[in-house]
Amino acid sequence: MTEYGRGPGSEPWHPEDPLYGDGGWEGQQAHVGHQPAYGGQQQHQYPQQPQQEYGDWGQGQAQQYDPQYQGYDPQQYVDQGQQQYVQQNHQNHQNQHDPQNLQNQQNVQNPQAYHEGYQEGGWDGAGTHAQVPYAADPGDPYGQQAVAYGAEQPDFYGTPDAYPPPEPPARRRTEPEPAASDVDPEAEQKPDWDPGPDQGEHAFFAGDAAEDDADDDEPEGRGNRRGRGGKGGNGSKGTKTKKSRNGVACLVVVLVFVGGIGGVGYFGYHFYKNRYGSAPDYAGNGTSQSVNVEVPKGAGGADIGRLLKDAGVVKSVDAFVSAFTSNPEGDSIQAGAYILKKEMSAKSAVAMLLDPSSQANVVVKPGQRNIEVYKVIDEKLALSSGTTKKVAEKEYKTLGLPSWANSNSDIKDPLEGFLFPGTYPAAKGMKPEAVLKAMVAHADDVYKKYDLEAKAKAFKLDSPLQVITVASLVQAEGKTADDYRKMAEVVYNRLDRANPETYGFLQFDSTFNYLKSESKIHISESEINRNKDPYNTYTNKGLPPGPIGNPGEVAMKATLNPTDDGWYYFVATDGVSKTEFAKTHVEFQKLKDKFNESSGN
Repeated sequence: MTEYGRGPGSEPWHPEDPLYGDGGWEGQQAHVGHQPAYGGQQQHQYPQQPQQEYGDWGQGQAQQYDPQYQGYDPQQYVDQGQQQYVQQNHQNHQNQHDPQNLQNQQNVQNPQAYHEGYQEGGWDGAGTHAQVPYAADPGDPYGQQAVAYGAEQPDFYGTPDAYPPPEPPARRRTEPEPAASDVDPEAEQKPDWDPGPDQGEHAFFAGDAAEDDADDDEPEGRGNRRGRGGKGGNGSKGTKTKKSRNGVACLVVVLVFVGGIGGVGYFGYHFYKNRYGSAPDYAGNGTSQSVNVEVPKGAGGADIGRLLKDAGVVKSVDAFVSAFTSNPEGDSIQAGAYILKKEMSAKSAVAMLLDPSSQANVVVKPGQRNIEVYKVIDEKLALSSGTTKKVAEKEYKTLGLPSWANSNSDIKDPLEGFLFPGTYPAAKGMKPEAVLKAMVAHADDVYKKYDLEAKAKAFKLDSPLQVITVASLVQAEGKTADDYRKMAEVVYNRLDRANPETYGFLQFDSTFNYLKSESKIHISESEINRNKDPYNTYTNKGLPPGPIGNPGEVAMKATLNPTDDGWYYFVATDGVSKTEFAKTHVEFQKLKDKFNESSGN
């Protein structure tokens, strides 16, 4: 059903409407819709005809029915329809008070009629509301049984609890406003509707002010409503509360606005300072307090800057990086330990890192013997002379030597050949064990690359330690990279005890100098022949018990890749840097005479 004044539609008629279920105004409208059963018999279903416009009824155009029903008596049909109408009129009174009963009866008595009546119902062109007749309920006082046609029906609209008689839409009047004295302020409720965004400003900005203005415009007769502003009914107190809330809201807005400006300014200042301003830096050459800093291998400017900042040397990494890149020699800073000052300017820190005197390192040179390295470590660590040597003799097994080292009980120094050439941190306060461990670890890493066990078998040597020993001899006797390869061939050829030149004797002066801890070139034959030390290769065939120094990588590579030209002899003809090689003893004598001439012998 639809509301009054509107066309037919799908919106239902609310059951609480006083005219719900009314069959017509004051019982005078004709009943339109589905026809009742004829003579109490089951009603036949008529064929569905196209729906006619409501105005067609006013023009006398009626719906056509099946010809098979034309034989019925029209007067009898009218009498039955009038009697059914009387019953319907009483039933409508009942349905006004019991909408659910109407719904139940519609569904039970004639579902199809209910469905069709719902679809065809509404206000027609003559102002008639279509209804479907329903049987009255005997248990309902309003649902009286039908009487004879024309009899007077009791009027239930006059009872105190009944709804007033229905009125057409044109006669309806709006309900009057309740009097001011009848209004209960406590019972008033907020409206169920929301004005929406287009109906006014948000309460945060306009709500309080609008209420104050409304209170001022109200008449004196509604003073009770003015008292709602305060809990105790005091209007002035409520006004103060509203104004206070309004002031707090404005204060919040101002604080947020000012805070936003301050935050933007703060971050903007720091962004500008970090991007365009100079980095924080100390001034001068630092304090009197010294600090040791170890620069690892491969460290760049930013890495060094972080180390110095953590140690308290420079104030910021950016300041050091700027000074590092500005100095043309900055890239030449080497790995190692440095003694620096605290709170230095970045420029002074870079200059001190480039100064060799500030370096707290131990530099092991290729071919250098361990006894010399121990002395340098003692100096760098400010230890008494001989301290590091004693530690090496006592703690050598705990310093990380490979398992194949120290295989000969005649070795003078187990660490010889394992303090690999390089630069190592050695600043005051460090322990000698730490320095020695770093050197041995480096040597072990290098030797692992060459697979010395396989190389030892290839050159008919007993162990990887003998490969290191050959490399130490090549390093001690050679002068250039080319010399190293020829020198390695000389060693391998002489180690063959079946060779017709030396029969297994190396006869190297460097081995005798090692056992004497000297570096003399001129040694008398009588002195050499009297000494039977295992390191004396004049009186003992084969290699010495162990290395006689710390070979570098150039000598190591030459040892593993010797020449194959048949060299057995060599002589430093100038006594210093020039080395010449010979294949026979006759050629060797000629080189020896040349050496004597150059030396004045």
